[in-house]
Amino acid sequence: MARPSDVPIPQEPMSPYPINTEFCDIVCGFGRGSSELGIPTANVPIDQLPSIVEKLPLGVYFGFCRVAKVDSECTRVVKRKDGRSVDYNFGATLNNKDLETWPVVLSIGLNPFYHNKAKTVELHIMHKFSDDFYGAKVKFNILGFIRPELDYTTKEALIKDINTDIEIAKKTLNTPPYSEYSHL
Repeated sequence: MARPSDVPIPQEPMSPYPINTEFCDIVCGFGRGSSELGIPTANVPIDQLPSIVEKLPLGVYFGFCRVAKVDSECTRVVKRKDGRSVDYNFGATLNNKDLETWPVVLSIGLNPFYHNKAKTVELHIMHKFSDDFYGAKVKFNILGFIRPELDYTTKEALIKDINTDIEIAKKTLNTPPYSEYSHL
C-alpha cells in the first residue's frame, strides 16, 4: 500500500497533533468531490479553523469528525461558480446515525489537478449520509499526515490515490493510540 509520497505515520499522534477544531460551517465547494470523483467532501472555511492549520504543509491528513445540525427555519439556495444550485438545509434531514463520530481523511491545499488559486480544506467523511448537509456544522481533529499534495495527469490516478489515502486513514484510526481521539 505504501507509495513513494507517503510519509511514515507514527504509532501514536505526535506534535503538532492532535489539532482540534470547534464547530465550523460546512459550505459548498466546487462540487467535484461527489459529481466528478465519486468521493463526496464537506468543505470548511479555513478562517474558521485554528491558526496552526494555515501553517500545515499542503497535503492529506486524517482524524475524526462529527456533524451537527443547525437550527434554522429556512433553507437557502447558493449558486456555484459553474451555475449549479446548492440547497442549504443546515442538516435538518440528517438522522441520528449521521450525527455520530466518523473517521475522516482531509485535504488541505490548492488541488493542483484543478488549478485552484486559493487554499481549501475538504473533508471526506467515511460514512454514507442519508442526505446532503450544506449549512450544518462540523467539528474535527487532525491526528496525522499521510502525504503531500500532488498533481495528477489523470482523474483516475487522483481517484486511486484518494482511495489509498482512505484505506491508510481507516487502518491507522482503528489502532488504539489513534481511536482514543474519536470522542469529539
